[in-house]
Amino acid sequence: MPLPDALMCVVVGTVHGRDERGRLYRRTLMRYAGLSAVLILRSVSTAVFKRFPTIDHVVEAGFMTREERKKFENLNSSYNKYWVPCVWFSNLAAQARREGRIRDNGALKLLLEELTVFRGKCGMLFHYDWISVPLVYTQVVTIAVYSYFLACLIGRQFLDPAQGYRDHDLDLCVPIFTLLQFFFYAGWLKVAEQLINPFGEDDDDFETNFLIDRNFQVSMLAVDEMYDDLAMLEKDLYWDAAEARAPYTAATAFLLQQPSFQGSTFDITLAKEDMQFQRQDGVDAPLSDAHGDFLQRLLPVGAGMAAGGLLGRRLSLLRRKNSCVSEESTAASCACAGAPDGAAPECSCGDPLLDIGLPEPESEPHAGHEPPAPGPPAEPFTVVPMPGPRGPAPLWLPSPIGEEEESLT
Repeated sequence: MPLPDALMCVVVGTVHGRDERGRLYRRTLMRYAGLSAVLILRSVSTAVFKRFPTIDHVVEAGFMTREERKKFENLNSSYNKYWVPCVWFSNLAAQARREGRIRDNGALKLLLEELTVFRGKCGMLFHYDWISVPLVYTQVVTIAVYSYFLACLIGRQFLDPAQGYRDHDLDLCVPIFTLLQFFFYAGWLKVAEQLINPFGEDDDDFETNFLIDRNFQVSMLAVDEMYDDLAMLEKDLYWDAAEARAPYTAATAFLLQQPSFQGSTFDITLAKEDMQFQRQDGVDAPLSDAHGDFLQRLLPVGAGMAAGGLLGRRLSLLRRKNSCVSEESTAASCACAGAPDGAAPECSCGDPLLDIGLPEPESEPHAGHEPPAPGPPAEPFTVVPMPGPRGPAPLWLPSPIGEEEESLT
């Protein structure tokens, strides 16, 4: 149903002015909204149509002026024109914006959006009256109910016991179950008939005339007498309370003992073994292997990369250093931590090549390969955490190790 409550709140908050023209703007805007609702309701409700059978009755009731009636009737359209007052509403709101009654475009946008919602509800009434519940539904229900009970009227009669038919004795005088079926199916038929036109004059239909009176009175009160009408600001009753809670009567005091709803899974408990995290497949590999595979993918494969070259040896040393650093304490886990200076025992974590301060040994040239030309000293490698194994690296991915190898060669 097109109710003006939200629209009137937006109008009273966006269209300003305590003078007569500001009051005229607000009342006219809400009158246009009420006029649109009256026009659509008199098109779908027999009760409203009997109250306003012609446009003259709408004018005499005060929803439309005579000048507006001329514009309404001069608009050549063969379709229902319930939307015309909404267009008048939009034009008047734009004029109020130009005059400064609506102070910014954001307020105008909010007002027109609320009007669009109101107009959409009016259109929904028109569409429901145009294409309501399919007529075949009520036809099928009517035929099924009446044909079924016509068959029951003949098929469920008792034979005359005076004729002496064998195994046919009178047992019940009142068909209880047949009456129950009649009540249920007849109620089903009544519901089907009500779905066709819920805006009629029956007791179960919408009170459309009541809605028209209520909406018109409430909207005018909101935008006129209640405009800029505020009570004096005072501190509320719970101003100094850390946790505000409204009181309960004796009849509802038991509600205080009920716990608040925390969610449907709040009380679920799991077994201890079900709460243990499980390692996924492919995560159990050592971290050093994962780093080595990642570095191996970054290495460019070409003629300039010898099998026993300097870069390959650096890569192997970097793997060994990662495996050594991953221990809890390098000094405690290494047996050669207290070796005298100058000694170089066999140890995976004490290789002189891992010492940044020591110079790297020169590699012997292999047969068929020329020794690399001297170049600028390479910066030492820095151990950084690397992700786990991934797919093959794209060809366009730059390789910092490859760049250093090119600089060395």
